[in-house]
Amino acid sequence: MTSYTFTRELRLLTPAQFKSVFSNPIKASSAEITLLAIPNSEQHPRLGLTVAKRYVKRANQRNRIKRVIRDSFRLNQHDIPHLDIVVLVRNGVMEMENAEINKLIEKLWRKLSRRYNG
Repeated sequence: MTSYTFTRELRLLTPAQFKSVFSNPIKASSAEITLLAIPNSEQHPRLGLTVAKRYVKRANQRNRIKRVIRDSFRLNQHDIPHLDIVVLVRNGVMEMENAEINKLIEKLWRKLSRRYNG
């Protein structure tokens, strides 16, 4: 049976892991969210999130955005290639509803997959 958990092994944890993604990444972006990715040697994708205080002032709003993105990743992890992905959140995402963020991030997962495979 397919597992839809978001365990520690599915996360980027160290600064070195994040830094490696920033060097020559595959990009998929919208006005509010950017995905940066590089192929990894694991058998699954890994996710790192950055939501800057500069764009989203309140902690509860940053947590809401991260929760929606993590949940989308958790549900789509089997459709995403084996990549290390960093999600950068920019200005404008705070005004979006959860459903809008979810729809946008799913579109970006597909775009990233196409760019990696194509």
